[in-house]
Amino acid sequence: MSAMAEPSRSITPVGAVRGTSSRLPLPLRFALRELRGGLKGFYVFIACIALGVAAIAGVGSVSRALIDGINQEGQTILGGDAAFILIHRELDPDEYAFLDGHGEVVTTASLRAMATVGDQRTLSEVKAVEDGYPLFGAVEIAGGGDLYDLISERDGVYGLVAERTLFDRLGVEIGDSIRFGNHDFEVRGILDSEPDRLAGGMGFGPRAMVSREGLDATGLIQPGSLVRWRYGVAMDDPSDAALRDLIADAKDQFPDAGWEIRSRANAAPGLTSQIERFTQFLSLVGFTALVVGGIGVANAVRAHLDRRRGVIATLKAVGADGGTVFWTYFLQILILALIAIVIGLAIGAAVPFLTQSAIQAIFPIEAAAGTAYPRELILALVYGVLLAAVFALWPLGRARDVPVNALFRDHVSARAGRPRLVYLVALAGAALALAGVVIGLAYDPLVSAIFVASAIAVFIILRAVAWLIMVIARRVPRPRGAALRLAVGNIHRPGAITPTVVLSLGLGLTLFVTIGLLDGNLSRELQRNIPDQAPSFFFLDIPRERSGEFSDLMTEIAPDGQVEKVPMLRGRIVAVEGVRADQIEATPDAAWVLRGDRGVTYQDTPPEGSTLVTGEWWPADYAGPPLVSFDDELATGLGLEIGETLTVNVLGRNLEVTVANTRTVAWENLSINFVMIFSPNTFASAPHMMLATVSLPDDSDAVERGIMRAVSTDFPEVATVRVKEALDAVNGIISQLAMAIRAASSVTLIAGILVLAGALAASHRHRVYDAVILKTLGATRGRLLWSYTIEFGILGLATAAFALLAGSVAAYLVLTYAMAASFVFLPGIAVFAVVSALTLTLALGLAGTWRILGEKPARHLRDL
Repeated sequence: MSAMAEPSRSITPVGAVRGTSSRLPLPLRFALRELRGGLKGFYVFIACIALGVAAIAGVGSVSRALIDGINQEGQTILGGDAAFILIHRELDPDEYAFLDGHGEVVTTASLRAMATVGDQRTLSEVKAVEDGYPLFGAVEIAGGGDLYDLISERDGVYGLVAERTLFDRLGVEIGDSIRFGNHDFEVRGILDSEPDRLAGGMGFGPRAMVSREGLDATGLIQPGSLVRWRYGVAMDDPSDAALRDLIADAKDQFPDAGWEIRSRANAAPGLTSQIERFTQFLSLVGFTALVVGGIGVANAVRAHLDRRRGVIATLKAVGADGGTVFWTYFLQILILALIAIVIGLAIGAAVPFLTQSAIQAIFPIEAAAGTAYPRELILALVYGVLLAAVFALWPLGRARDVPVNALFRDHVSARAGRPRLVYLVALAGAALALAGVVIGLAYDPLVSAIFVASAIAVFIILRAVAWLIMVIARRVPRPRGAALRLAVGNIHRPGAITPTVVLSLGLGLTLFVTIGLLDGNLSRELQRNIPDQAPSFFFLDIPRERSGEFSDLMTEIAPDGQVEKVPMLRGRIVAVEGVRADQIEATPDAAWVLRGDRGVTYQDTPPEGSTLVTGEWWPADYAGPPLVSFDDELATGLGLEIGETLTVNVLGRNLEVTVANTRTVAWENLSINFVMIFSPNTFASAPHMMLATVSLPDDSDAVERGIMRAVSTDFPEVATVRVKEALDAVNGIISQLAMAIRAASSVTLIAGILVLAGALAASHRHRVYDAVILKTLGATRGRLLWSYTIEFGILGLATAAFALLAGSVAAYLVLTYAMAASFVFLPGIAVFAVVSALTLTLALGLAGTWRILGEKPARHLRDL
């Protein structure tokens, strides 16, 4: 032992760096010395980690920039320090006096109405404002001008400003007239932006802004009209404590007001929720890219350690123990991983600045800029370190036990076997920590847990697929052709790249196929299936007393059309079983029903497209306590059961109703349906309007234009929503989201390409020996090239086949069970997957092979 220990002490000072480095631990000094030779062999390692970290840091930074943008501009987006929102009715004097006592109050009213110019008609989002609007921010008008001056009365005519889209649809210019309801407005300006647009939610028509007096002149406001009244308050004391007191006092003093209260801290809760969900999905895609890159990490570490087998054996021969060997290369890998992580963090931090215009096309807000987001960057760093550990510990643990006799043998492949137990425990701990971070910090932990479980399952399946391919290649009858025989042999031989090709490209292509099929099926649903099932028109705010006249008009214009009418009110869930809505712990999929108001109606019989799940429907002549039928999926998300009570505020009155039944709803056919349907006696005397749909047997533009013209003439107060236009708007949003998702998913595919390239580079030495021996035995370059083409072609086709199958199954499950939509296999996606897999495997494989085939045999034969 002393003889072995003496050489170890004697080599310690050799080449030692003077000064501080001599005091560093021995493994760290060895690691730093080896790194002096450069990063050869680690470029793929660095690229894989940097790419995944950049994806996670970039997505997280963009999300935080968007949410901070909302929070920083909360007053402007909301239109006040606080906003009190009502449907159907205005504030009564006591309520208004309460708000006015806390600061300046500005009222706005929003509704949908038909804009008419001659024979041209289009749906518009009308917003009426009063002097003093906006409280925060500014309305931007092309060419300048004061908003209230432009919309005020001049010679008995009120003005309006509108978005350019309304001008284009109606063919008007400044100075022309646009009719809303019973009044003609003079067009006086082009609206570029309004500060509180986001707080109003999604609209289906271009904005037109008028004065409150101008809105009154239209006659559009009737009892039960679907008007959203918003009261913005600029508080005298804008402190957070005063704001909390205002909201608490409002709830205590006016418990039955039925208003939705928002503060500058949650100016756009729906949008914030959408951003968080979108971020979670993209983060999981980024995590997938990081995991795919982990295969490249493992390959790079294994190849590096294989090249250093002689060095490791030498260290052991002069007395180094296994722990020194492990820590030397572990620290080396950690240093390289940190270099890659820093590169990824720098890219991720820059993403919000580089993609700001593209982000605004999806989320119409200005992201906060000019700062990095430490929490998101630290999280990405943790991801990178843990992933590097997970994929490096196995080969590092095996390297610890490289025998000294490796000095005297030329090992073609790494020593088989498992690492010691301590390294397996460390690997398991790192993997559990990584999974815990992914799940624990997610917006929806259940979705993340399913994703993590799915990723593990897919990896196991991909490894099994690779094993199956190798087994089949091993057991097929020996081909007669030499090129084919060599290709099949390469697929299953020891050290084959089959597992790496299947793992690296399989996951990326599977994700691409899944997203492609989801996007294609949703677009198909919106463009073909839904229009076939959906009504042609929705008509809002039909006066209840004139609903018979409306039906007669439809029969006259479109005798073959089908008309469906139901009462239409708006209500807001105030409490469930006595628990206030803001205190209910609902699932993320159901939480939206507690925010703001929902459409409600009453009916004698269940609506078409609904199926009772629990409970029974009330009799047609029911006259007992108010009952409600609730959407079954949302009831589950709220923990709501038959016999429990809901408190719903309708028209400023709190109603306590009992849940009589739950039902499934076929929302995808766009027929009239509601989350809540009440027994008819609930609203027997309440003022309300009617909602109607008209379904036409064909898509005749002439008939549709005739309907729009007749309704706007005879029922100027009725808003007409053409389903085609609404679906086009929704499809546009989905297309933008799909583009962003494809861009994020491409990171996974790029990571797979890097891994494949690294694997092929790592197999360079083995293929050189093969090529040298075969060329010595008479094989030509062309025959070897053809053999490699067959090998890579088989692997590419096998990988594409798996990606098609797995991606199709995943898309089917998501569409069928999560979205309740139909699934159709799209051949174009299949062609893309096959072509992509073949192109990538052949291009990368043959690029490296061509260089190998150019090697001179003599130089390598001397070393054999």
